[in-house]
Amino acid sequence: MTARSATTRKAIDSFTQIATLRIELKYSDPPIWRVVEVPTSITLKVLHDIVQSAMGWFDCHLWEMVINGQTYGLPMDENWGTPPPAVASRIRLRDVIQPGMTPIDYTYDFGDNWEHSLIISDVRPGDPGDAYPRFIAGERDGPPEDCGGVPGFYEMLEARADPTHPDHAEISEWLDGYDPDEFDDFPIKVALGRIAARRNAAAKRIIKPDH
Repeated sequence: MTARSATTRKAIDSFTQIATLRIELKYSDPPIWRVVEVPTSITLKVLHDIVQSAMGWFDCHLWEMVINGQTYGLPMDENWGTPPPAVASRIRLRDVIQPGMTPIDYTYDFGDNWEHSLIISDVRPGDPGDAYPRFIAGERDGPPEDCGGVPGFYEMLEARADPTHPDHAEISEWLDGYDPDEFDDFPIKVALGRIAARRNAAAKRIIKPDH
């Protein structure tokens, strides 16, 4: 094998390695969770995109990840008196995962404070016939955006269920038929498919056959 072939083989192996990602919204009862297979070659910014797609968020608020005490997020000149986070688009998942299982704390929307538990496990070669990221399983619909975090979410559901609540009519109209127990995985698969398509297009540019 030539040096170029060895380098190409290493790049392909690195690019096709995957892991299992379990996402769970903290403090939700009953649990709201997803399982997705993700490439370990993605950046932490793309991991954020995957979580947004899997949970049904609209990516219109700030966010951060904390891995082994280090905070990652968007580029910032200042962070309200604390050190700015490491830039998530410059760090690849494979560079921060640990043997066995890697826990990640992920917070979306610092107002509503949606806290998620991310668990990365089972790093392994991917199937060449599959596109990644790939949805595997999940239960219950995610909360609507801007509803006050987990406490506000459940307060709204209680108000809608109680016709005598003073805000019953307004909240029922705002929720507009939302049912937390219904779960449609089709939009998730479509959104993850778009991420996979961008990744595959990048692979064709980065990994070229040896001649």
